[in-house]
Amino acid sequence: MLLLNPKGNYWFLKGISPYSAGVVSDEGYEIVHATFLTPQPMAIGFDQVKAHLQSIGRPLDALCAMELRSPKPFTFDGFIEFNGTYLEVLKSWGLLLDGLNPVARTNIAPAIGAPSTPCIYAFSYTIPSQRKEKSFIVAGAGELPEGTLKAEDVIRKGETSNEALAEKTRFVMGLMTARLTGLGLTWAQVTTTEVYTIHPMTSFLENEIITPMGASAIHGITWHYSRPPIETIEYELDLRGCFTEIVL
Repeated sequence: MLLLNPKGNYWFLKGISPYSAGVVSDEGYEIVHATFLTPQPMAIGFDQVKAHLQSIGRPLDALCAMELRSPKPFTFDGFIEFNGTYLEVLKSWGLLLDGLNPVARTNIAPAIGAPSTPCIYAFSYTIPSQRKEKSFIVAGAGELPEGTLKAEDVIRKGETSNEALAEKTRFVMGLMTARLTGLGLTWAQVTTTEVYTIHPMTSFLENEIITPMGASAIHGITWHYSRPPIETIEYELDLRGCFTEIVL
């Protein structure tokens, strides 16, 4: 279900309460992707996001995506608890739309150099633009069916063989394709493909990742040596199509 966030100047794909499945710019706007050179602890990071938006004359509603970094993967219960705290901030900013969360999100745990506390790594927001091309963010997803946060639903749970990882990857690529379709987009419009796993991908990289990417494969992939945000999930992916990228 693709819904308009008129105050934020973007459309969002309905997800679950902690995050939407993806966002795409409305006509007359584009999405800017901003990365903190040094990830910022949550409270400080939110303050800096707010200050940045105010400095460029954009409302808080323009915030359309967040990328978080955690010290280690959560248990399923721990992840639900964390989501509640995160969601309270978005509520306090007045970002929910008829009770729905329009802001997309990726949350992962670096395997090396992880922060000691949950941090904001990057965020995205809309600005007025004359660009005709759509810009977008597809939220991160692991090998877990849409709309569920239950351990028993993990694809090939507890398995890390090449065969199992290939199946997990195939499933996640399918999720990404479905989300792109839901946003009215195709793989050809993707500028950045990010993979989050600690497992080797060489045996299935060509068939399960590069080939399905189609024309966007010319941009390659970015591999973050990291774990997805929840224990027992082994592989995560997110996408974006952004023409303006900045580092703060």
